[in-house]
Amino acid sequence: MGVLENKARARLFYKYLSKVYDRVNPFIWNEEMRDEALEMLDIQQGDRVLDVGCGTGFGTEGLLRYTDDVHGLDQSIHQMQKAWEKFGKNDEVRFYRGDAERLPFADDSFDVIWSSGSIEYWPNPVTALEEFRRVVKPGSKVLVVGPDDPKSGVFQKLADAIMLFYDEEEADRMFEAAGFVDIEHHILQRQPGSPRAIVTIARAPEE
Repeated sequence: MGVLENKARARLFYKYLSKVYDRVNPFIWNEEMRDEALEMLDIQQGDRVLDVGCGTGFGTEGLLRYTDDVHGLDQSIHQMQKAWEKFGKNDEVRFYRGDAERLPFADDSFDVIWSSGSIEYWPNPVTALEEFRRVVKPGSKVLVVGPDDPKSGVFQKLADAIMLFYDEEEADRMFEAAGFVDIEHHILQRQPGSPRAIVTIARAPEE
């Protein structure tokens, strides 16, 4: 388990990163990549969408182009404060402080779940994905964006020591273990040589 796959350490990390997050993030996960991932989902106006690990609201902002019913959850109060500056506390978006592994929602609450830049900090990714399956409606989709495994000796060891990096095979294992079906993966990259993001889309089985 990487250093930041610890909730207390991750909260401390984001306490300081939140100050510069919106300036740093575009070098890794920019608007073009976010928008391409959003187009992979068939979000309709009126769909109730949950953004898990919403952070400063970068993904949330994109989701609002598709539906007015967006809910954001994050464990970092410092990241959420940045999101509140953009959207208000409960104006355009309803925000919740919470844990991906213990979502504070009833079963079958959402039409879509989106999560970008969060899975790499979860101590137990399968547990969180099981929670996704619980709160998304049967037959509905979830989309998760995480860091693709660099697959180069020294950097791979360094990356794994910090947080979760994974490839398509590992993503299949995690999503299947959580009970999802119709799993597909897409690799997005800002430019050649820059960090790669793995986008996984999966569907909760019909009842």
